[in-house]
Amino acid sequence: MTRREWCKRYLFFLAGLFINSFGVSFITKAALGTSPISSVPYTLSLGFSPTLGMFTLYMSIVLILIQMILLRKDFPRQYLLQIPVSFLFSWFIDMTMELLGFLSPAAYPAKVICLLLGCAILGFGVFMEMAAGVVMLPGECFVNAISRTFHTDFGRTKVAFDTSVTAAAAIIGIVLYRELAGVREGTIVAAVLVGMIARRLNCTIGPRVNLLLVR
Repeated sequence: MTRREWCKRYLFFLAGLFINSFGVSFITKAALGTSPISSVPYTLSLGFSPTLGMFTLYMSIVLILIQMILLRKDFPRQYLLQIPVSFLFSWFIDMTMELLGFLSPAAYPAKVICLLLGCAILGFGVFMEMAAGVVMLPGECFVNAISRTFHTDFGRTKVAFDTSVTAAAAIIGIVLYRELAGVREGTIVAAVLVGMIARRLNCTIGPRVNLLLVR
């Protein structure tokens, strides 16, 4: 990889990271739940002082530590990039939550529209991160570590991981607030739509984007 391509890919990744965080915040503002990976941090942020971004950082650190325990000597050195990326992603989430402070849809149809727009934004952000091909967020790296350690299919492991964190968020909500505070129908919609949008974009414009990054 040339220096020019390296810079282009990392700049593209950082742009995707910001769009990713903007999508997470947009979905959260719809008040119909949030994306599966953000469900635990969001549920905890409803009852405690740390922000959604800070709880996302705490969860990311836990996932990175578990990766280190699972992979040990096989832990790739480039995976250490998850640490600065996690700090940046958490900061982006808090920033975009403030930027969207005005957004508070009251009517259910408006909430659905907000949710769908958020899914589209998040899906585009995920596509950009995939297309950059330089760093993965802790959630994806954790799934990859599980797949490598236990020799499981990445896709199925990803579904199991998303399901597990969503279930954990539901349990936390019931225990702390006596309700499904951070998990609602929007969580399921996001789980289905975001991946579909990212894969669709990867198939349609992925090759052209990759060509632009290589030039």
